[in-house]
Amino acid sequence: MKKSTITLLITAAGLFSCEQNSKPTSGAGGIENSASIKNAESTNILKRYIHTEYEYVDSTSTRIIIQNSLPKGGLNYIDPTGKIYIYAVFWTRIVNEADRPFDLAIDFPSDSFEFPPSSENYIKLLLPADTLTLAKAPSFDYGLAVKPFLDTGIHKSSSLRRTINPKEASSFYVVTLATHGVNGTLRTGLRIKGQQLFYKINDKEITCGNINLHQFIPYN
Repeated sequence: MKKSTITLLITAAGLFSCEQNSKPTSGAGGIENSASIKNAESTNILKRYIHTEYEYVDSTSTRIIIQNSLPKGGLNYIDPTGKIYIYAVFWTRIVNEADRPFDLAIDFPSDSFEFPPSSENYIKLLLPADTLTLAKAPSFDYGLAVKPFLDTGIHKSSSLRRTINPKEASSFYVVTLATHGVNGTLRTGLRIKGQQLFYKINDKEITCGNINLHQFIPYN
């Protein structure tokens, strides 16, 4: 299976970054401006759906935040040939609190991989082009029209390109599609370690590319 590739490019030179306070929290892509980011009602809407949140801080204590959601879905999808899959919908939200823009480039290949190992269950990651907004968060499947997307995109590679300007946030969907259900809970999320990006599915971490940061400082 080909490895997924996720590249997060931060165009400003000299930005230090480290991961802080990475923890599960209890308890959209679209571009949000500074007003909507700071809106208390919007923040409360999202909190109930966030599974993990990671903060990356530069030398002036400005932050980039990555929030990863809990799943919705876990239902059957029947493809046009009659084959049955199990899907779940997640989202990742990236907040740019720095004073420099960065470009986000995400690429998932069409290949699936066995998960868990020796289970004969094969899973793939898909990136819908649909726009996730704060208003959609409470909706079924986070407002994503899953069947129309999968009917046309199930065998295609998925890519995403965005520029996130200072004091803006951007969110995108990720759909997991499996040949069988996963025993227990399913959790996913994007994070950074050193200069590498990872997308984690339960206890499996997929090396997903690099982050273009100079003088990157790992946390601890």
